[in-house]
Amino acid sequence: MQKGSYYAPRETGFTDAEIRGYLEEALSDEIGKLRKVLILPPDYTRFHSNAGKITQHLWHMLEGRCEVDILPALGSHVPVSRDEWEAMFGDIPYEKMIVHNWRTDVECIGVVPGEYVQEISEGLVSDPIQVEVNRHLLDPEYDLILSVGQVVPHEVVGMANRNKNIFVGCGGASMINSSHMLGAFYGLERIMGKDHTPVRDVFDYAEEHFLQNIPLQYILTVTTAPGGEIQHHGLFIGRDRRYFEDAVALAQQKNLTLMDRPFQKVVVMLDEKEFKSTWLGNKSVYRTRMAIADGGELIVLAPGVDKFGEDAEIDALLRKYGYCGRENVLRLVKERADLRANLSAAAHMIHGSGDGRFSITYCTRLLSEAEVRGVHYNYMPYDEAVKRYDPHVLRDGWNTLPDGEEIFYISNPALGLWADKRKFAGRD
Repeated sequence: MQKGSYYAPRETGFTDAEIRGYLEEALSDEIGKLRKVLILPPDYTRFHSNAGKITQHLWHMLEGRCEVDILPALGSHVPVSRDEWEAMFGDIPYEKMIVHNWRTDVECIGVVPGEYVQEISEGLVSDPIQVEVNRHLLDPEYDLILSVGQVVPHEVVGMANRNKNIFVGCGGASMINSSHMLGAFYGLERIMGKDHTPVRDVFDYAEEHFLQNIPLQYILTVTTAPGGEIQHHGLFIGRDRRYFEDAVALAQQKNLTLMDRPFQKVVVMLDEKEFKSTWLGNKSVYRTRMAIADGGELIVLAPGVDKFGEDAEIDALLRKYGYCGRENVLRLVKERADLRANLSAAAHMIHGSGDGRFSITYCTRLLSEAEVRGVHYNYMPYDEAVKRYDPHVLRDGWNTLPDGEEIFYISNPALGLWADKRKFAGRD
């Protein structure tokens, strides 16, 4: 492939035709030689990555020239529904989708040594980490594997995508559990919005040592979505790490908001088509916590949330233990075998807790008050909440309500990271 970093010449981003042109240029030298291609886009929960549109372009460029399979990088998420598929991937046949199962569809390709994990985690974690990937990535019939996805601040790895799309999105239980717990032990507030983190180091080690022989290339995006309209600011094509670093630098400009003063109250809207669990919806917690004042409050408007975990086993664990705070979770991991066997759930419980520093109120239609309070969140009925915090009236940023109360409103927490300048040091 022809490699490169491409930046939109205008604030509104690339046109669709410009994106198509860059993709055609990248594939021009080999498009007639390809026999079988595997595309790894994100699932619907990353709709605003613009990866769906890129996948459509790739499909139409390659269809009829070679065989094309599409394996959404689900991680532990539920499979893409037909409606979600059509919304994201257009006219690509739904039958072309390969569903990734993170518990059964993987093969172990190596182990990241415990000594290395101990070194990069500053001694916090010393267990070796098994590296598992979906077996389709190891199929020698594929002569090109295209991983497509968005670089954006992330609570586990620091900045999402590149090899995270492989080792988590197309990975197995061992890597998903271990990487999430490594990030939780190290501290998500030390990680979010940064490139070089212990979790990223694990992914880079695994790629360098265990994936060099597969025909993998990355197509990375940097986007924003003001008013829900996707603006595509950067396209980064190639496997060399420098393209990811270029994407990180641009995402830190476009998706990271440093605040001069903290939020006393922040209201976050979760689109009901995109966020159906607290596992996904707690981006509202992760992406705002570094900007919330001590004693502050997070209000989560969650009309589509009807469960806690995407996976039935994890949902049961979240209902059993709840978001009970870092120290309690660490104690429970030592005491309870079911949590030790599902460390990604334990990490999520840490990430999704206000830890006594700020309160979290979920406003739901599809979960009862007893269910919400059962996982240690405050509760408000959704219909009552939107009478005061009307998402049709509020605008992203600071808002003053009729009674004089000041709030900060975020219409989609997946699109960025908000942090108090005093809490965010370094943008490496």
